[in-house]
Amino acid sequence: MSPMESALIIVFDLDQTLSESKVPLDGEMSSLLSELLRIKKVAVVSGASYEQFEKQFLKHLICPPEMLKNLYLLPTNGASLYEYNDNWRRVYHQELTEDEKKTIFDAFEKSLAEGGYQKPDKIYGVLIEDRSAEVTFSGLGSDAPLLLKKEWDPDFKKREKIAEILRRYLHSFSVSIGGATSIDVTKKGIDKAYGLKKVMEYLNLKPEQMLFVGDALFSGGNDASVISLGIKVVSVSDPGIGDTKRFIRKLLVNK
Repeated sequence: MSPMESALIIVFDLDQTLSESKVPLDGEMSSLLSELLRIKKVAVVSGASYEQFEKQFLKHLICPPEMLKNLYLLPTNGASLYEYNDNWRRVYHQELTEDEKKTIFDAFEKSLAEGGYQKPDKIYGVLIEDRSAEVTFSGLGSDAPLLLKKEWDPDFKKREKIAEILRRYLHSFSVSIGGATSIDVTKKGIDKAYGLKKVMEYLNLKPEQMLFVGDALFSGGNDASVISLGIKVVSVSDPGIGDTKRFIRKLLVNK
């Protein structure tokens, strides 16, 4: 039996893996995930807030309620965990303090200036967003149109430069690149590896029983931390929606 078939839980990144950045889950992906939930436990981890999960993912997941008991959500890069039992319940939440948030906001202001960030004429939504357990910078704003986001930093170089400077100011925090235009900051050690480890502990699973699918497994990407857990990983292209659908279909055929 292959690692894909033997995995008891499949963990997916959200943006650029299950859907494009902040774009609602499409009907085909919804159907595939619904079928997968019949045979496997599934977790979804993202830098997105829980509210964004609701808007982008849960609202468009057409799935029998009993199957949702096999689904786990990890918003803000694993700083929170949610499970379903008649309704969604938060298992834990690693919230940033107000002092920590101020430190992060101040560091962003300095790093953006030093990193040569050029503020666009129009900001869509919020530039630096307080997500309770995470502070996130979005290069064009939190609600920027997808087409503009794709063009802003396709090779990650703008964000890599800013993130490198940011880490000098934020030794006591975790800094990662995610989505199409984002840089995420959480408490030190709070990243996707932390979230997946908490899921394994909560469900009493071993690393060989978990498999991760994501698009940002490169060094500095917000998926890369999961490699340290020794779990099987599957890298998809950016955006990896087509790759992810093919992967799920293969799992369903081999069930």
